[in-house]
Amino acid sequence: MTALLRLKNVNLKYQTGKETIKVLQDIDLTTKTKETISVVGESGSGKTSLIMLIAGLERVTSGKIYFKDQEISKLSEDEVSEIRRKNIGIVFQSFYLIPNYTAVENVALTLELNKFNNPHERAKNLLDRFGLKHRFNNLPSQLSGGEQQRVAIARAIAMKPELILADEPTGNLDSENSKMITDILFNFAKEEGSSLIIVTHDLKLANQAKRKIKIKDGKID
Repeated sequence: MTALLRLKNVNLKYQTGKETIKVLQDIDLTTKTKETISVVGESGSGKTSLIMLIAGLERVTSGKIYFKDQEISKLSEDEVSEIRRKNIGIVFQSFYLIPNYTAVENVALTLELNKFNNPHERAKNLLDRFGLKHRFNNLPSQLSGGEQQRVAIARAIAMKPELILADEPTGNLDSENSKMITDILFNFAKEEGSSLIIVTHDLKLANQAKRKIKIKDGKID
C-alpha cells in the first residue's frame, strides 16, 4: 500500500502573552491508503489538533505535511481548501448541519459545490443507505442526535473521499447510536477503499481500527 499521508517533524505552538503553549511536538506519522487508524489520549493531549492539521484547518508552526506526496503545509488556504473539498471528508462531534436545510439539502450541497450531476438523487441514496429514508425532508431540529450525525456523515462522505477524518463522532451519542455510527464509518471505509482516522475516547471504538496511536502531552507515545 502506498503512503496517503505523511507528517514530518510537525510542531504546533500557540503564543499567549509571554507563554508558549506546545500543542503538538515532533510528530512523525505515515498512513497508507485504505488504512483505519484510531487516535487516543487524554483530553488536551492534542488529538483534535492533529486532525485539524491533517485537514488543513490549522497551520503547522514547523514541519511538513504531505497528502499523496504533495506538501500541503506550504499551500495557500484556497489551495488546501480545494484538496480538502475533493479528497477529505470530516466528521465532527458537533454536527454542524445547516439549520434551515433539510437532510437531503445538507448532503446535496457538497455535491452541488463539486458540480455533480443529480446531487439530490445521490444524497437520497446515501441517506437511504444509512436508514434515513423517512427523514429526507426533515430539518436538523426535527432529527435525533444519532440521525443528525448520520446526515453529517453522509455529507462528509458524499464525494467518496480518499480520507475520512472523524473527531469524537460518537461523543454526544448513547451506546446504541454510537455503535450504529461506528459501523457506518468502518463499513463505508471498507466498501469504498477510503482511509479512516478516528479520534475517540471510546476504547471499544478505538480497538476496531487496524492501528491505534496514542498521543500524550502533544507527542505520539
